[in-house]
Parts: sequence; C-alpha cells; structure tokens
Amino acid sequence: PVPVVDIRKVENRLGGAGNVAHNLTALGAVPTLCGIIGDDDEGKELLKILQNLGIAQHGIVVDRLRPTSLKTRIIAQRQQMVRIDRELRAPMAPAQCEAFAALVDALMESSKAVVISDYGKGVVTAALMKKLNEARAKGRIVFPTKPLVIDPHPTNFDLYGEACVIKPNRKEAEQASGFAITNIESAAKAALKLEERWKTAVVFLTLGEDGLLMQERGKEKVVIPTVAREVFDVSGAGDTVTSVLSAGLAAGVSLRVAGELANLAAGIAVSEVGTVAVTRDKIQTAIEQMP
Repeated sequence: PVPVVDIRKVENRLGGAGNVAHNLTALGAVPTLCGIIGDDDEGKELLKILQNLGIAQHGIVVDRLRPTSLKTRIIAQRQQMVRIDRELRAPMAPAQCEAFAALVDALMESSKAVVISDYGKGVVTAALMKKLNEARAKGRIVFPTKPLVIDPHPTNFDLYGEACVIKPNRKEAEQASGFAITNIESAAKAALKLEERWKTAVVFLTLGEDGLLMQERGKEKVVIPTVAREVFDVSGAGDTVTSVLSAGLAAGVSLRVAGELANLAAGIAVSEVGTVAVTRDKIQTAIEQMP
C-alpha cells in the first residue's frame, strides 16, 4: 500500500541555524545569521523570510554550486509521516572556508554571544573553529560575559576545542563520550567526559523526557526535570534550547536560570507541530502555569 497525501496547506519555515535565529528573535534578541545558501528559489525564499522577520542577513553567503538545504516534512493529523531531504553535505572549498571564517570573525565583534548551530552540512570547518579559538585566546570570546555556545554534530566532534558552552543531546553525548546513557548517573559521567574532551566551562546535556543535566566545571551536576507536556513533534526542540540558553547567558542570567528557561521552552516546542519559535510571552505563560 502506498500512502496518498492530499495537500491542503504548504508552509515554509526556517530550519537549522535559521530556526535558532528565529527563536532568538522571538525572545527579543537581535541575531545576525551566518551561513551558506544556494542561488535557487529556496535560497530566495529563505532570504525573504529573514527579511520579514527582521533578521540581519549580511552573514549569508550565496554559493552557486550548492543547493539551499531543504527538508520537506509531510504531516497528516499532527503526525509526521515522512521527511524528504535535498542538500549537499560536502565541506566548502578551502578558500571559501577561510573567507567565511573571516566574515564570522568580523561580524561577531559587536555581539554578546556567538552560537554555532552545527548540522554537519559543511559550513562548520576547521578554519572557522580556528578563528573562534583565536578570538577566545585574545579575550574577544570569554565565559560567561560573551560565550561561545555550540550545538554539536558528530561530524565535527574533533573541532570543538575549548568551547565555552556545549549542548549535546543524549545520542550525541553517547557518541562523543563513549558512555551508554541509561540514567542520570551515566549521563553525569558522560557530561564529565565531554567537559574534559572539549575543555568546556559547562555542558548542558538534553535528555528528552528526563529533562536537562548541567555540568559546570569543578561543580556538582544540576538536574533540571522536564515539565510534563503532550509531545507532538520534537523537530527543532534542540534549536529552542540553544536559543534560550544563548539569549539567557547574553543577558547575564545565571547558568541555572538559563537552563531552567531553556528546558521550559523545549517543552513548549515539542507540544506544537513542526519547527516553531517559542516567544517570551509563551515562556511567561508557562511559568505562570507552573505549580
């Protein structure tokens, strides 16, 4: 039997780092999005969405040899049936890597945080991470007042030396640490291993229904339980956590408060269908509804 889908509505939404930027905007932050798109209809649509949202796009580079990454989700009765991907994951050419790294370096000068949302599409490279590590060494990136926040991807685990904040999910933490995560104690061991591997100031390990574990260097772990909600779609929930953590730290709140807000926002995100931007008002409402 072949599923037959009668199309009733088509929506275009930002994905990847674009979803992070959208979430940051919904929180009241002013992000500058950096990335690579193709010279195609999808790229033009992406730029149009960014313009409508008021997201700065002078960090966007158009590559005529690459398609704009496109993920098509087919959803029926709030249930995702299938996802169709069209993209190129190969790394950029060496000269392009250097040029993009220099662009990011220039644009981050006036920022209060730098966020790497890595989806393994060939944009996060050794050249980019070298430039960011040089900025950290010179005091242009410093924890916690101007942190480097990384949402990692297995393709680039070896590149994340000396990040300020790193936010893996359960599967990524298992792959990077070598520990099977079956409970909070094994999650804590994995977080300590990641702290050691990446020389990071703090690891935020997202554990789905088990909440979020925060491991700050030299301190005891903190476990933030999830807020019970009906789960409809986990797409983009990790982006929501990354966004709220980054915005919170840039605004000067404590690690614990940033983690609690991010965990709460993730619960809101998974209760809706598709990638959504969780607004300040939604977070405020959720806080007021807490027992």
